[in-house]
Order: sequence, then C-alpha cells, then structure tokens
Amino acid sequence: MNENNLTETKQQRPVVPIFFAVDDCYAPYLAVAIRSLIDNASPDFDYHIHILIDQLSERHRANLTAMANDHVSVNFVNVREKLDALGNILHLRDYYTKATYYRFFIPDLFPEYSRGIYLDCDIVVKGDISELYTMDTGNALVAAALEEVMLRYPCFGEYVEVVLNVPVNEYFSAGVLVLNLDALREMHIEQAFVELLSRRKFRVTQDQDYLNVLCHGKVAYLSSAWNKTAFPDAVDDSPSIIHYKINWKPWHYKNTAFEEYFWKYAAMTPYYDEMMAMRDNYSASEIERDTKQYESLVELALHDTREYKYGPTFEKDGVTLEQAQDRLEVLDRIREYEKQGYFDRDVEIDPPTRPLEPGEVDYLGEKWTSRLATKIANRAARNYFEGCIKRGELVIKEIKGIENYVAVKDQGALITANHFNAFDNYAVYKAIEPYLGKGKYLYKIIREGNYTSYKGLYGYFFRHCNTLPLSSKMSTLRELIDSVQILLERGEKILIYPEQGMWWNYRKPRPLKLGAFRFAAKAMVPVVPMFITTEDTDTVGADGFAIKAYTVHVLPAIFPDPNKNVRENTKAMCLENYRLWKETYEAVYGEPLSYSTLTEVEPCSI
Repeated sequence: MNENNLTETKQQRPVVPIFFAVDDCYAPYLAVAIRSLIDNASPDFDYHIHILIDQLSERHRANLTAMANDHVSVNFVNVREKLDALGNILHLRDYYTKATYYRFFIPDLFPEYSRGIYLDCDIVVKGDISELYTMDTGNALVAAALEEVMLRYPCFGEYVEVVLNVPVNEYFSAGVLVLNLDALREMHIEQAFVELLSRRKFRVTQDQDYLNVLCHGKVAYLSSAWNKTAFPDAVDDSPSIIHYKINWKPWHYKNTAFEEYFWKYAAMTPYYDEMMAMRDNYSASEIERDTKQYESLVELALHDTREYKYGPTFEKDGVTLEQAQDRLEVLDRIREYEKQGYFDRDVEIDPPTRPLEPGEVDYLGEKWTSRLATKIANRAARNYFEGCIKRGELVIKEIKGIENYVAVKDQGALITANHFNAFDNYAVYKAIEPYLGKGKYLYKIIREGNYTSYKGLYGYFFRHCNTLPLSSKMSTLRELIDSVQILLERGEKILIYPEQGMWWNYRKPRPLKLGAFRFAAKAMVPVVPMFITTEDTDTVGADGFAIKAYTVHVLPAIFPDPNKNVRENTKAMCLENYRLWKETYEAVYGEPLSYSTLTEVEPCSI
C-alpha cells in the first residue's frame, strides 16, 4: 500500500512512528501540525510519519512530502482496500469524514511496529513528541488524555456514562494516542471495531466513542498538557499539544485561544495565505452553520442519552413528557437499582397491601364457587387479552422452541420466565395453550399485593385466574407451598418469575431467586425456562413508548438429578436456568450480558 519510499536517514537513531489520517479538506492543517512537530522534536530520534489517505491531491502530497528531512520521513498509505471491505457501514455526520476511522487500521497495516503515536490533524505540537513516545504506559492498549469537552459540559458527560457505560472521568480523547500496537493486534482491534459497529451506532463523537468502549479499563491516562483543548477561556499553562476542535478553530475565528501558536507554524507552510483568507472571509452564514452544528450535537447527545435510558422517543403522536413521567421514573429507578445491585427490589409504586390470612385463598379450587369464579375470570381474561392483540397493544411475533415444552407436556412442570410487562403471563399462556390438554391450566405464582390490593379488571384477574399468591404470613405461605406440591404432582404447569418482581421494559435477565427452583426440586419435576426477547414496533402506546413485539423462546427443560438432594438440585437447576437465559439474551441481542453494578453479580441467591 505504500506509495513512496521512506526517506533514508544518514545514521541509525531510534524511530518514532507517527500516524495521521487526512483528506483534501484537512491537508493544510496537517501541514501545520507536522511543521510544529518537526520544529520541537528531539534530534536524537528519527520520525517516520505515515499519512493514511483514501484520495489526496498531488498538490497536497507534494507539499507534505517536501517537509521531510534527515530526521523525518513522510509516507502515504492508501486505505481504499480497507474501506471497500467495510462497505457503507461507517457512520458520518457534519464535518466528520471517513478519515476519522482510519486509526483502527493502523495495527494491521504496520506489523513492523510495536508502538506508535496517532495524532489528529487539527493540532499544534509545542512539546517534544519523543517524550510522549518514550513514556512508560505499562500494558495499556492506549495512552491518552481525558476528553475535556465531556468533563466540562454535562450533556456530553451524561451521554458518555449512560450510552457508553464509561465513567466520564475515564473517557479519553482519541485525538492524541500512544498506541500499544502489539496489544491492539492481539485483541484484534479492527475486527472488534467492525463487530461493535454492526451492533451499536454511536453518533456523538463516533470513532472516539468506539475506541473508548473497546479500550475501557485498559487505558493509561496522560496529562491534559498532551491534548489541551483550545477552549475560549483556556489559560496558557505551557501545553505540549494544543487541540483546536469544534468551534474553536483559528482558521475560522479570530481571537481563539492559543491562536498565536497555530499562526506561527502556519506561516512556515505553503497554506498560510489561503488559511488567513479563509479566516478573514468567514461569513455570517458559515458562523451560523457552525453554531447550528454545535447545537445539533448537544441535542444529539441529549436525544441519544434519553433514548438509551428510556427507549424510543416518547415525544411524538401527541404524548407529552408529563404523560410519560410515571414510566420515566420507573426507568430511572431501574437504572439506579441495577447500579446498586438491587435486582430484587420493586420499581413500581404499588398500593399498600395486607397479609393474607390462612384459609383466605382456595389454592386448589376445592370450592365450587372458586371454580366458577375462575372459569368466568379466565374467559374474561382471554377476551381482554385477545382484544389487546387485535388492537396491536400486545404483539406476539414468534414462539421458538415449543418442542421443548411439548417434550414434558404430559407431566407437572415449573415454567420460568423473565418479567418486564403485565402482558408476560398471557404471552407464556399463548405459547403453551395448544398443548395444555383438556382440564389443565396455567397456574401463576403472584405477589401478595397483586392479590390483595389491586382494584379493577387487573385485580379481578389477579384474584381468580388460577393465581397462587405468595404471603408474608408463614402459615398462609405453608398453604401455598403444599398446594404447589399437589398441583405439580397431578401434572399441572405453574408459571413463576424467579427474578422476583417486574422491571418494566428491562430486557436483560436478572439474577434468580433459589426459592423458585425449590418447588421443582422438591416435587422432582422439570423446569421449562422461557426467555422473552422484544423489539420495538412502529406503534407508540398510551404511555408514549414503542409497543414491544414479543418473541417467546422456549428453552430445553431442566430436570432434577435423582442422585442429588433438594438443596443441590435447587442450586443446579437455578444456575442452568440462568445460563440458558444468558445464552439466549446474548445470541438474540448480539451483545455480552453485563450489568452496571460495581460488584460481581451472583446469578442465584436466596
């Protein structure tokens, strides 16, 4: 791919490989960056400058090549072949070009180097670049300075923490990088980038976002002096590298911070007059365009943060923020509880409840009045939920793996499912309905408060549709435990949510409670794990959020081991259930299961 040979040096000196990426628009600023780098570089090193390009005019090539000397070589490397392999998946916006992504190609293109420096074009190097190159950065993938823009502006800082799941005080600027090329090759950074690019679309700082996600936890942090942002109020504290970004560019605006350094080195390039003319003739419409681009960037960060927190935008189809406030508060609690590891805490504000008294619930339907009420309630519930399906309020897209249920349909079984919506019960029922058999039902273990405190239609369903309420009173709970044993022994199917509680629109599997699996272990019946995945439809519900389309994954049954006791089977079945859910989550959503907790998560607990 090399298009001209490296300039020969007259004696052997340590080599500092330096990489830039450029197109015709940024070539003049690259000339300034290289001029400043050369003028401040130690004579004890040789500097091999590699400029990654797709297309670059002969004029720019000639001007940049002419900067070479006995210590500095300038080499152009065409990345067209790499770009063709990627197709059209690179995300671009505003002034961003494909060149910003070229840094991902460096480890593969330059196998002869173990280490190198990547620099953006819109910089001035005031320090000795060899000092940066020779710094001890340990085993880090990259060394970089924190991104000062994210630290200064809360809208960008929140974007980093919410969308990228990277603490803002660990998010680095990718404009100046010391690259551990051996380590980056070992982790296959280019392939990892392409894989992440196919799954996630980061739109705010694009390539920098991808690098932060891929390198997080393996970064050595440089002093801000090695990547000083030219903020309007920046103080000249002798930075080693000045970075002119966003709307703080001296070739567009007068009186920008550190402009004297830019123009000092610009005067040493063939581009000085045209850059001065560009600044002096920068029009009001161009200034307005820059302002709008920055405002759009802020709005983009706010939008993507909000969407990642809450799902697709709720500000459409006449739904206001106030109408969606209840769900937004729930989602905020979910995010906070996940971070704290409180996976079994209720996120919904439910009405006050009371303890169920012994004998209050006819768990086995022994009374004719109970059986009649259940028959009427089940019919009403079916009509209600089928109406929801017809109206598009409940969308069951697909049932996968139903053969796993069919294999155990003639015996008692505990069905587990993840729980994120009030419709989950009916989705599970619809999956197995054709195979339940005459006289068989889907029983549901529910929370005590659902049975005692809910009013209206849902309260009616909670009390009469083959529900088995838990109880905070031990004597009543014993009735439930005994009833579950009898129901399983007579071949009934019982649905339980082992995550304990509903987390609205939460798509990850949560850690499971062992008590759910003790029912199956004690009765020596299989567990049939079901995991529901969702995708957004184009329809917005009354709460302002996209209605979800369900895919119900019926997973292989988990059987108790006759050679193990109840405690051992309980733990083993729980762990296998979690493993199957995790495997399904990662396969469907194309991302590893991870939580924002600060401590390790136990998949099963009491």
